[in-house]
Amino acid sequence: MPGFFFSHNDMTELNGKDDCKLAEGKIHKKKQKAFGADLKNYLRCMVPHIESGIKTSNSRSVMLSAEEVIQWSQSLEKLLASQSGQGVFREFLKSEFSEENIEFWLACEDYKKTKSDHLHGKAERIYEEFVQSDAIKQINIDYQMREATAKKAQHPTHTSFDEVQKTVYILMERDSYPRFLKSKAYLNLLNQLQVNNSK
Repeated sequence: MPGFFFSHNDMTELNGKDDCKLAEGKIHKKKQKAFGADLKNYLRCMVPHIESGIKTSNSRSVMLSAEEVIQWSQSLEKLLASQSGQGVFREFLKSEFSEENIEFWLACEDYKKTKSDHLHGKAERIYEEFVQSDAIKQINIDYQMREATAKKAQHPTHTSFDEVQKTVYILMERDSYPRFLKSKAYLNLLNQLQVNNSK
């Protein structure tokens, strides 16, 4: 079933209410308790739209089902294969101030699909944004891996970031993903969809 990505534009079009401010991408680093309330409001304003189906640009109706949300619990791979899963997981990572991990992973996925003549520019951007020691969204890797990645980025190939991407994936899989599955955000979304399916 096709997923649906919680992009900035989609979210602002869906609902203009004040309690959907999170949907406009306005999460600031604040107490996790306040974030939990924001995420609950975000999911509350998203679920009715998800249930009724969203018209995509090609006029197909995209719906998020309880079955898809249950599949997210089978593996991190299945969660990340779903665009809507990526969106909900990203919001959860923001609550833990570690959204750079999924952003880096997604940037690497995009990088692998890049045409050869654009590799150098993208490699440089990924390195500057996520890898270098003073990067704004610095990922948590050791010095040796940071140095090795720097060398690979200077002479980029489609596999330049594979090793560090795998490291970040394992970090999410062992650390953030289990907490996500136990989080109120995930459990409430699943419960809401199951309740709606049983009506």
